[in-house]
Amino acid sequence: MTKPPVLVKPDKRARTLAALAELCTREPRFARALELCGFVADRRRPADFANLCRIIVEQQVSVASAAAIWRRVLEAVQPFEAATLLAQEEAVLLGCGLSRPKLRYLREIALAVQSGALNLAELPDLPDHEVQARLTAVKGIGRWTAEIFLLFALDRSDIWPAHDVALQEAAKRLFNMRARPDVKRMDKLAQKWRPHRGVAARLLWRYYSVTNQKQVP
Repeated sequence: MTKPPVLVKPDKRARTLAALAELCTREPRFARALELCGFVADRRRPADFANLCRIIVEQQVSVASAAAIWRRVLEAVQPFEAATLLAQEEAVLLGCGLSRPKLRYLREIALAVQSGALNLAELPDLPDHEVQARLTAVKGIGRWTAEIFLLFALDRSDIWPAHDVALQEAAKRLFNMRARPDVKRMDKLAQKWRPHRGVAARLLWRYYSVTNQKQVP
């Protein structure tokens, strides 16, 4: 008796390559961006409490500053868990470089996780909209934070962080816009890229980084 074929789930690289190929077919300017940037690397992170807090820390600061602040926070909160974060003195955490609003948001997240109001272990099994609803129910977590968590921690392929300034600037450059597109225009622009908007975002972020370093004709 012939055995049924074994279905092998494609790996992340293969899925990304297939998505990039489709995006380049739909939008030729993506092909130009891909030629300039090369393959878009995977930046996946664990879907845990620490990474959710790290996303908050990284908002609206440079990559270097965010890395330095996060390193000091990790050194101050060991192990990095909700209970130990809540137990640490405010002055110590502010001394790590956190602003008062960000410290307040980290504490809100820790309280939600500790109380069970936010169960991170349940999120991987939920649809995108439900994950976003649960995350944004916590004070300090907005659409951008939820989308970054969905994209890089939960590996969701059709997430489009339209509020991201670097993403907006990359779109402006690649599509020769006079002004940086607002959120409404960004959302409209990306509709035709479903269900690969997450890969499109990763390519545009890479394009932004590369074009900051070299002059693009």
